Amino acid sequence: MSVQLAIFDCDGTLVDSQANICKAMEMAYAAEGLGHPDHHLVRRIVGLSLVEAMRVMLPEADPGFHVVLADHYKNAFHELRGNGTLQHEPLYDGLPELLDRLDAAGWLLAVATGKSDRGLDLCLTHHGIRQRFVSLQTADRHPSKPHPSMIYQALADAGAEPVHAVMIGDTSYDMAMGVAANVRPIGVDWGYHDSHELESAGAASIAFDMDQLFDQITGSRT
Repeated sequence: MSVQLAIFDCDGTLVDSQANICKAMEMAYAAEGLGHPDHHLVRRIVGLSLVEAMRVMLPEADPGFHVVLADHYKNAFHELRGNGTLQHEPLYDGLPELLDRLDAAGWLLAVATGKSDRGLDLCLTHHGIRQRFVSLQTADRHPSKPHPSMIYQALADAGAEPVHAVMIGDTSYDMAMGVAANVRPIGVDWGYHDSHELESAGAASIAFDMDQLFDQITGSRT
C-alpha cells in the first residue's frame, strides 16, 4: 500500500507565532538603529529563511547587512527565550484532533518550516506533538522556500511518492514549494497570506477549518 504523507508548515499553519516574530524583528531593527519595522510586512515574510526574509524587508540593503540583521533576529529570540518573555504560541483550534484523525486514517506527518531546528524542536515539544512527525525539515539545512528541497527530504524520510503527498501551509511560499516538488498544495486561511494569494501561487484547494482540511488532505478536496 502506498505511503501517504501530509507535510505541514509550522508558523501560521500549526501555531500562531506572529507576536514573537514581530517582537524579535523589532529587537533586530533596534540593534541597528533602524526604527520600527512594518508588522504587516513582517507577517508577510513568515516562512522564508531569515536571510531571505531580511532581503525582502530591506531590499536596498547590502547582502552582508541581511546576514547581520538575521543574526540579530536569532539573538533576539534567544534573549526572549532566556528571560522568559516569549509569548505563548498556541496551536490553532482543532489541530491536535486533526493530527489524531490523520494518524487514524493511515497518514504519515512531516514539517517543512522556515524555523531553525532549535526553534521547531522547542515549539513542537512544548505542545507535546513532536513525536507525531516522521520528518522535520528546517531552514538550517535547506534553501529558503519556495525551493522544494525540504519537501524532497521529507518524501525520502517517509518513503512516499509526490503523487501521494500534500503540502499544507498558509503562505504563497508554501504553495509554490508544493508546486515545485509536484505534491498537492493545500492552503489554510487562518495564517499570514490571504486566499487569493494562495490560489495564485498554485493552491489546489483552501481550507477554512480543520474539518475541511482533513477532507482535502484525505481526498474529497472540498
